[in-house]
Amino acid sequence: MSSYENKLSRRAFTGAVGVAAAATAAGLGAAPAQAAGTPSGGPSEREFRASRGRPSRRPNILFILGDDLGWADLSAYGSPHIRTPHLDRLARQGVRFTDAYSGSATCSPTRFSLYTGRYPARTRGGLAEPIADKSVGLEPTHPTLASLLQASGYATALIGKWHAGHLPDYSPTKSGWEEFFGNFGGALEYYSKLGLGGEYDLYEGDAEYKDLRYYTRIITERASEYVSRDHHGRPWLLNLNFTTPHWPWTAEGDTEQSAEIVRRIKAGDRRALWHQDGGSVEKYKEMVEDLDRSVGEVLTALKRSGQEEHTVVVFSSDNGGERFSYNWPLSGNKASLQEGGIRVPNIVRWPARLDGGQVSRVPVFSPDWTATLLEVAGARPHPAYPLDGVSLAGYLLRGERPVERDLFWRVRGERALRRGNWKYYRGKSGRDQLFDLAGDIREQADKAAVEPARLAELRAAWEAVDAGLLPYPA
Repeated sequence: MSSYENKLSRRAFTGAVGVAAAATAAGLGAAPAQAAGTPSGGPSEREFRASRGRPSRRPNILFILGDDLGWADLSAYGSPHIRTPHLDRLARQGVRFTDAYSGSATCSPTRFSLYTGRYPARTRGGLAEPIADKSVGLEPTHPTLASLLQASGYATALIGKWHAGHLPDYSPTKSGWEEFFGNFGGALEYYSKLGLGGEYDLYEGDAEYKDLRYYTRIITERASEYVSRDHHGRPWLLNLNFTTPHWPWTAEGDTEQSAEIVRRIKAGDRRALWHQDGGSVEKYKEMVEDLDRSVGEVLTALKRSGQEEHTVVVFSSDNGGERFSYNWPLSGNKASLQEGGIRVPNIVRWPARLDGGQVSRVPVFSPDWTATLLEVAGARPHPAYPLDGVSLAGYLLRGERPVERDLFWRVRGERALRRGNWKYYRGKSGRDQLFDLAGDIREQADKAAVEPARLAELRAAWEAVDAGLLPYPA
């Protein structure tokens, strides 16, 4: 049994009419002590409860993604100064993962891994870290979570940041999402909707849509409307991709700051949106707390619609934190394969099937959610495009032992692989390092010299995966 297994409590519906029965999840032991930097309160020790009653139905799926939100930026994950009551409540109502990771260390590769369930480097567009021009994107012929669910009867929509290619060749509407409202690029100014190249970047479908209000408010309204809508008996998938708290560091009401950034963009300053001369810890706090309120609005709309019980809600981030993020005790941040660049907050709630108040230390990453959501929705991956993610449904819903496998990452100049609690890492220095994350979450005690056989084994495992991926263009 691996050291990170832990017991979860579930509600399972068998479809048979009968009396309630209780059973213990086989093969799951108690979780180890919490990771450093996380709030107190251990995982649930409740036993698995199998409830016999009406059959379960295919759930709605609401996948919420923050942008550049660090692992410890939520109070549920230990932030000492940012207050996120709505996301904390979501965690209390479901399962909070302490060892969850993004599929890559920057925006668009992680989105490729989530949309496809595969390593970013399986596709040419996923090699861009991140996509910054119109030459590459997610090929419309490639199956996605949305296209596979749509084929099985789901209504599908993406609201917010797409960042997997630009028009005319790439769009959510070409990759399985029936509805799209949001931005194509990696960043935009929150009021003017001007992107990195000075282009206007707010669209409904594939047509420009004019709305100069604060962006987070607009997509929150759109998402609230979508989850409240009558979908005529179809289950639905909504990918809700916030840009908050990505730069520029402007909160709602910061119209003077917005105007200054717009002036610089129009004057030809291609770095204006990076806002390297702006922002602060307090401004970042304001933006994260706004993200929390926005998520709360959408979840309230979902509850009022009467669909909460049968909706799977997943919350995560596309990569680790940026300049003002609270990442302690992790090392590194966005763009790095150190823990601070890829470890992210991750919460799942499904009232019909999962008991709340639980914590899991099982390592998971973005492509796992693609595999998981396909399974719970009754859809299958395309046989010609095998998934790299592993479904968590057996672990979460049926009490099965978590699948033991490697988590793999590759970015230009860095490599990483996690197996159990051991992590192999090579940064831009070119030096191979080995860390035991069970006791060294900060990656400071390099075990390479004292564990040479383990280092060689993990390095060989990384290289075996890498050999099957597309090479970076010269």
